[in-house]
Amino acid sequence: MKMNGNEIRQGNIIKHQDSLWIAVKCNAVKPGKGGAFNQVELKNILDGRKLNERFRAAETVEKVRLDQKPHTYLFAEDDMLVFMNSENYEQIRLQSEFVGDSAAYLTDSMEVEVEFYEDRPINIALPAQVVLEVAETEPVVKGQTAANSFKPAILSNGVRTAVPPFVGEGERLIINTEDGSYVKRAD
Repeated sequence: MKMNGNEIRQGNIIKHQDSLWIAVKCNAVKPGKGGAFNQVELKNILDGRKLNERFRAAETVEKVRLDQKPHTYLFAEDDMLVFMNSENYEQIRLQSEFVGDSAAYLTDSMEVEVEFYEDRPINIALPAQVVLEVAETEPVVKGQTAANSFKPAILSNGVRTAVPPFVGEGERLIINTEDGSYVKRAD
């Protein structure tokens, strides 16, 4: 699908310079002299390179549509992660570095979305939030308020995060998978 250069928005995936790029930041610029343009920071999906590109309204780029398929995380084997397609039960193996830091949030039977481009896995989308248990933190101090103060904690998956002072060891918390931040206590 073709689109004008000034229509590129954050999160769009485009084909540029014979590769796939995701728009990380977009800034519409209207200088006093000359035509308007869209200053776009791109990140290569395949190898992680970054590129700043200027797209004018008259330029066209190809917007790429990715196929999203539901998968279930099964297990880790050496440096490979095994996922099963929830529709046809085929298994795929992905390098743990492909998943990146998000691999720490994977739990058995977790539902994820794997994005494919021409039958090649490009990206993996975890649920926005997961429930984890606090493995280690400082003890609860009676009378301490939660106003703008946090203490360090280590979660059951080994990830370090900051939690409010009233949270103790063994409590189950809802954690944001995007940045590892505390959301709230789990019910």
